[in-house]
Amino acid sequence: MRKQRIQERSLIGMLITLGVVYGDIGTSPLYVMNALINDAGQLKNATPDYVIGSVSLIFWTLMLITTVKYVLIALRADNHHEGGIFALYALVRHRAKWLIFVALIGGAALLADGTLTPAVTVTSAVEGLKGLPNLSAFSLHPWLVPLTVTGILLVLFMIQGFGTAVVGRSFGPMMLIWFTVIGFFGLINISQAPMILKAFSPLYAIEVLFSPANKMGLFILGSVFLATTGAEALYSDMGHVGKANIDATWPFVYTTLILNYLGQGAWMLNHYQAAAWRNATDVNPFYAMVPAGGQIAMIVFATIAAIIASQALITGSYTLVDEAVGLKFLPRMIIKHPSNVRSQIYIGAINWLLCLVTLGIVWLFQTSAHMEAAYGLAITLTMLMTTILLSQWIHMKGHRALSLTLLCGFGALETVFLAASLRKFVHGGYLTLGLTLVIFLIMVVWFFGNRRRLRYNQANEQISLLDYRNQLIALSHDDHLPLFATNLVYLAKVDHQHRVKRSILYSILDKRPKRAKVYWFITINETNRPYDCSYSVDMLGTRNIVEVQLNLGFRKSQHINLYLRQIVTNLIADHSIDPQYSRYGITQPRQVGDFKFVVQNQQIMDLASNPTMSQFDRLMIGGRVLLQNITPSPAIWYGLAFSDVLEETIPLFTKPATDATLLNLTVRHARTPQKHSTKS
Repeated sequence: MRKQRIQERSLIGMLITLGVVYGDIGTSPLYVMNALINDAGQLKNATPDYVIGSVSLIFWTLMLITTVKYVLIALRADNHHEGGIFALYALVRHRAKWLIFVALIGGAALLADGTLTPAVTVTSAVEGLKGLPNLSAFSLHPWLVPLTVTGILLVLFMIQGFGTAVVGRSFGPMMLIWFTVIGFFGLINISQAPMILKAFSPLYAIEVLFSPANKMGLFILGSVFLATTGAEALYSDMGHVGKANIDATWPFVYTTLILNYLGQGAWMLNHYQAAAWRNATDVNPFYAMVPAGGQIAMIVFATIAAIIASQALITGSYTLVDEAVGLKFLPRMIIKHPSNVRSQIYIGAINWLLCLVTLGIVWLFQTSAHMEAAYGLAITLTMLMTTILLSQWIHMKGHRALSLTLLCGFGALETVFLAASLRKFVHGGYLTLGLTLVIFLIMVVWFFGNRRRLRYNQANEQISLLDYRNQLIALSHDDHLPLFATNLVYLAKVDHQHRVKRSILYSILDKRPKRAKVYWFITINETNRPYDCSYSVDMLGTRNIVEVQLNLGFRKSQHINLYLRQIVTNLIADHSIDPQYSRYGITQPRQVGDFKFVVQNQQIMDLASNPTMSQFDRLMIGGRVLLQNITPSPAIWYGLAFSDVLEETIPLFTKPATDATLLNLTVRHARTPQKHSTKS
């Protein structure tokens, strides 16, 4: 209910939206114009044609990609109020199998490029200290900025495990102040050079691409694109605040951003020929356009805004990974809920991996200018993949012409941006593309390795529960055997024909018969709805064999303990199973008995032992098992760390292949001793 109230349009919802959604795109003025000056070489090369054209490119890029594509179109493609590339894929995945690769590339690129966001935003904010006369040490000692940034980011990553709900309440008001201030200073500078308003005309945006003043040519779009890198995060965060609040707040955010970009451009027009500035190469107009008396306050505000942007990126990474795990794109990971806020999660492995990579980037590149050269390359891939999925969604809604228009229009535009960003590859873009490739390969191995593994299981090991129903009933009532557990629970994939893996029934009946009052076979189904939570029960015509189909959304916790006791209580109340009274216990009377969980881990003894398996299948399955062995066990993933759990290791192939070259050369039979008679 609380989440639903937040998603409705309201003043408090809009304030929360400012703090949650716009951190990344809201801090882009810290470095975009600085990157354009670096492209020009020196400030004196930033002529009016260059400046007006560059600001015009920023204005129309934000208009087309962020406003039209994401705010007006993508926000309508919600998966039960959830957004993001994985939520969008869940809507359209039934249309074509190849769309899985589109989602994997987009998700991998979004995770990889996100490692640069905290580094570049916080570094850009702290570098404002270089322009203060009393803090010239930051210019004399180049390692002081990375050290300061490292301290800020390290503290930020360290507090994630404690939850940030209290800090998060202040994000909205702080970002409201931030946008108001940057818009105000932009407006002041516009009044000093009103000719910058020509940037509203798209003609200047087109002309600058081919102007002699622009030495970069089309490659200038690589720097312009930095202005819209937070647009994908805007779509991903829709589930936290609701599309209504994003629709209501984006016009304000867009206006203040454009005012600030125009103001920075106006400052450049007024100073590009000034003797004190014309030869400057390391100048950031964002701070330079602020009066000297307000620069310290602006640096403080910028650092806070950068921290908020980094926080949003970190929590967004948790959400993206959580969705990927739910869709079986990534291995299981330990997910914690550090606060009472439902959507707030913490994944320790991701947190410290992000920390390590982000701090490594800070010390590798040292300055924001070097980071900007590498920033934004991978995110263009994500935006292009989102465009493909969006076109499929629009086509699914019956608008074929609009689908083709979106695919061709935005696809062509983002392809141009991608091509322009390729120059960043040698300047550090190789790092994010390398991370993208690593994450993509992990996803491919886990997803397709799991598919191949299930294919071989279904071919060799599936048997019906119905065929062994009588044995299970007899075993349950066999008083000659000790009681193994009141409720014996197997996490098993049971299909519509009641078939399970042979290894499960072998575990119950063959190894050492496990007598229980009730046998549970629980199947967990991931659904397209983010927060689905439902179940169905089939008793198979008995009172002690229970097949449960548990349907959970891809953002829902898969901790079995949260649901099983409630299911048992409901079945006892419905008289489907007998009450499980216990003679002893501190709470009496107790109707629900003890639980014993059996979790089976598959291992591969020898992939080469199955000659029918292709080399690709060997690679995928072997890689999948390797990832399985270095990630949390199913017992931990299903919330059974403090339960009575038996982990059994079973081979993937229970029917090893025979070797036709083995010859039987001799057959010897035991001879029967002959009886001898004696004569006297």
